[in-house]
Amino acid sequence: MTELPVSPPLPDQPLRILPLGGLGEIGKNMMVLECGDDIIIVDCGIQFPTEDMPGVDLIIPDISYLVAQSHRVRGILITHGHEDHIGALPHVLPDLDVPVYAPRLAHGLITVKLNERRRTRDAVVHAVDPEQPVDFGDNFRATWFRVCHSIPDAMGIYIETPWGSVIHTGDFKIDHTPVDGHTIDLPALAERGQNGVLLLFSDSTYAELPGYTPSEQIMSDALDRAVGDAPGRVIIATFASLISRIQQVITAAENHDRHVAFVGRSMVSNVQMATEMGYLDALPGTIIPVRDVAGLPPESVVLMTTGSQGEPTSALVRIANGDSRDVELMEGDTVVISATPIPGNERAVSQTIDNLLRQGARVLYDRIAPVHVHGHASQEELKLMLNLTRPRYFVPVHGEYRHLRAHAQLAWELGVAPDGIFVLEDGEILEIDDTGAQITGSIPAGPIYLDGLTVMDTDSVVLRERRSLARDGVVVVCAGLDPDGELSGPIQVAGSGFLDPADAKDVFKRLAEAVEMGVSGDLPAGDPDKARANIRKVARQFLRNDLNKRPMIIPVILDT
Repeated sequence: MTELPVSPPLPDQPLRILPLGGLGEIGKNMMVLECGDDIIIVDCGIQFPTEDMPGVDLIIPDISYLVAQSHRVRGILITHGHEDHIGALPHVLPDLDVPVYAPRLAHGLITVKLNERRRTRDAVVHAVDPEQPVDFGDNFRATWFRVCHSIPDAMGIYIETPWGSVIHTGDFKIDHTPVDGHTIDLPALAERGQNGVLLLFSDSTYAELPGYTPSEQIMSDALDRAVGDAPGRVIIATFASLISRIQQVITAAENHDRHVAFVGRSMVSNVQMATEMGYLDALPGTIIPVRDVAGLPPESVVLMTTGSQGEPTSALVRIANGDSRDVELMEGDTVVISATPIPGNERAVSQTIDNLLRQGARVLYDRIAPVHVHGHASQEELKLMLNLTRPRYFVPVHGEYRHLRAHAQLAWELGVAPDGIFVLEDGEILEIDDTGAQITGSIPAGPIYLDGLTVMDTDSVVLRERRSLARDGVVVVCAGLDPDGELSGPIQVAGSGFLDPADAKDVFKRLAEAVEMGVSGDLPAGDPDKARANIRKVARQFLRNDLNKRPMIIPVILDT
């Protein structure tokens, strides 16, 4: 009689999924997997601020839960080298001293980034190769596999857990003619799908878009035409980490006997690193320092800059505003913006285009010319990923809520993930055990705002005050008090960002009179805080009733 194999005992602890970023938003991607005593993190990205976040430089995930559990965190696993997947590492690693594992190009980009900060120069970063398994504690084994994206060495991650295998696609598309020559490893995905996939995380950024995403090779022809047709200099703006696009520009420049110079610290650093690692290939003399451009004919020059998202301090925006120390726009310049605006950046990009046009440049961008191909799968590619892996459970990731819902609908229509399709948002906890999968609670996962070295959360008083100032302006009411709490002179009023100066004089006079009348006899001696509160109350009521305005009011008490 043949003895039946005995199934291994089920683990005591569930597999917990804790997204800290990238679900319900574009950017700051960070996914946490937890089982028993072990925690791993997939990606650690930033998000760019929108117009309603004045003064904010970057947004990063809230890692307070991970800091509290830092003794259990085994590593940060990186899928590729874009900022929305690696940009938060310099801000996270000082508080979360764990090793980072990344594909080779991402490893180089991360090393450049970490070496710029004293607190992260000693961080441990390991380079990983495709199909190289790495163990993380007793509960996780991760193996990276190739995918196609708009950067070389993009990978997904196959994660073995006690409850079954998990696949995280990272950002991907199915490109049969990628610039770097490495196609997505579909056979490996199919084999793992046949062996059984417990859970699939899949990129949802373009889940609303039907059909297939065009190949990156289309960009080679478009950039070649843009460079070849330009009568003068060509200025091309893209992400500093878009190494494939940089190679395409170098090739196009060489085809038309042009030199290439790079503008912007991050662009220069990344190009130097990628060249040293062999990811960029240029003929001798093609790449030159930007200081040498002035001595060349305009028709022999291509400049590459940062600033494709309209970032206020970027090279392209400084050029558009006439503030750049390195580049001044000339008649005959052609500017190519080789990127699609990230949601929230549309107005900044439009303003940059307008300023370039005002200075006489010819501007090519995605709405009027094929100068950008996105790196994310469209619906037919997403369907193929779902059909190859056939997971028990499915969690769409990387996208705003509508993108996640659209991706979930695709899975529903295909009949995959029979045991559950979960549209999660940041902070929600999904647990998987022998009873199935269910959402069991939440952890803090709000955005953390960075302003230089200052860290602010969603409820920051500083950010609220900045929004108020940007929207309504500020009014300062200055009153002198004698020791008895009586006004010692006329009240003075000033303001900024509140009214046109021609109209403000009369308003401020009437406001001073209203405050003086309203607080007379109600300014307690020796209690400046209460005196300020009384002045603020009267001034706010006057401005609201008379002008229907709500500026920030700052009372100033002078002791006389």
